Amino acid sequence: MEELTGEPGVEDGVVDQDVHLPAADQDHPAVTRLDDDLLEALRSAAEDAVAEGVSIGITSGWRSERYQEDLFEDAVDEHGSHEAASRWAATAETSQHVSGDAVDVGPYDAIDWMRRHGADYGLCQIYANESWHYELRPEAVTRGCPPKYADPGEDPRLQR
Repeated sequence: MEELTGEPGVEDGVVDQDVHLPAADQDHPAVTRLDDDLLEALRSAAEDAVAEGVSIGITSGWRSERYQEDLFEDAVDEHGSHEAASRWAATAETSQHVSGDAVDVGPYDAIDWMRRHGADYGLCQIYANESWHYELRPEAVTRGCPPKYADPGEDPRLQR
């Protein structure tokens, strides 16, 4: 396998800072490589949010292993250790973004709308310290979202 060089790019799921991709995007890998059910729920929520004057954008979605590992290493550099970094980022082996099972939304009014209405679509905030991070929990439509983990470091799925 050929080793990739340079910085991760669009093909790795990188979304330019301050860009909010529409859920209806048909071209960007950050959107198109999301899990089909997650994307369907997100598109339904985004469509309904527009009726209330809110535009839900995707600030990050699917990520390649290479991109996720770069993000984790950046978090290690910023926070000083793997343990501290794990409160803010997952490794490539454990990230729900790499599997296409997580999406980050914005801007702030979209985050607020999702906080109030996301469960109606099975979209749940998973981490108390990441108001923008959502994953699909279909049972939330009838039972509500499960309790949030304080941060990714508490998530047993990420303990490998």
